[in-house]
Amino acid sequence: MSMTQQAAPAVTTPPASGPQQTDGRTAERPLAIRLLARPEIGVFLGALAVWVFFLVAAPPVRDGDSMANILYQSSTIGIMALPVALLMIGGEFDLSAGVGVITSALTAAMLSYQLTTNVWVGVIAALIVSLAVGFFNGWLLVKTGLPSFLVTLGTFLILQGVNLAVTKLVTGNVATDDISDMDGFNQAKKVFASSFGVGGVQVKITVVWWLVFAAIATWVLLRTKYGNWIFAVGGNKESARAVGVPVTFTKISLFMLVGFGAWFVGMHQLFSFNTVQSGEGVGQELIYIAAAVIGGCLLTGGAGSAIGPVFGAFMFGMVQQGIVYAGWNPDWFKAFLGVMLLGATLINLWVSRAATRR
Repeated sequence: MSMTQQAAPAVTTPPASGPQQTDGRTAERPLAIRLLARPEIGVFLGALAVWVFFLVAAPPVRDGDSMANILYQSSTIGIMALPVALLMIGGEFDLSAGVGVITSALTAAMLSYQLTTNVWVGVIAALIVSLAVGFFNGWLLVKTGLPSFLVTLGTFLILQGVNLAVTKLVTGNVATDDISDMDGFNQAKKVFASSFGVGGVQVKITVVWWLVFAAIATWVLLRTKYGNWIFAVGGNKESARAVGVPVTFTKISLFMLVGFGAWFVGMHQLFSFNTVQSGEGVGQELIYIAAAVIGGCLLTGGAGSAIGPVFGAFMFGMVQQGIVYAGWNPDWFKAFLGVMLLGATLINLWVSRAATRR
């Protein structure tokens, strides 16, 4: 600053009406770039594009009943994708989630039928089993330091074998017995598998649960100390431990949340179809993980949201049913999902670089 400027008397002048002069270090990034930095924006735009595409390519999608069916398919994926996404933000993932759903349903069905008791006894027992599986995964991970890939791959194989072997041993078949005439079935069905009318369209209760769980997960991530812990252990668990984050509790509880999600979806399947096939669930874990990745969750942990996987699950449901409504060969479904996963990963990479570039 010059001597003349230093000696000038202090006067009150109105602020300049023109734009403020800033250098490259202090200039605020454009709004569009700041929005793109949000992990859920890319998948929202992708879901919107897929929806518009099938509105044009498959006219039946425009029908209210068809859209309700798409939302239903999305919800059965989305309910599980939410805890899987939280676990991924925490730096881990669970390969046993798909067969865990079937384990929960088999437990409830066989206990209720074989003991000829109220189905709620089987439902509560299934919840305990699912939480125990999640606890085991988390406990083994933190005690041994093994990667979650190996731990949950082992659990996946164990549960897959147990599902088939125990079901054959108990029922003499690969499926459980029909429990639709047992005490408490109708009450449980109202909670897990009922429908309600909206403007003449029947909507499954799972759609409501899906949105409620998404709202709770978003609140937990953004407004609670536990949400901060999830991001911290996913970013750098040693640094998180150094500042007092309970890493062991956080990791184990996240795996137990996946167990809770598996229980809920398992109960929905049981009370929707009255019986369970013991060999199902294999491969579903990849769908849940893919929905979370498409929703902006990084495999390396420490980044993501709960809203992104909602749109990721909607994309899956939209594609799965849209292909059917368009009259295409359903064998293309997995190929389409692979393209979406790769595309979303590349878009997330581009957005991340664009958001950090000056």
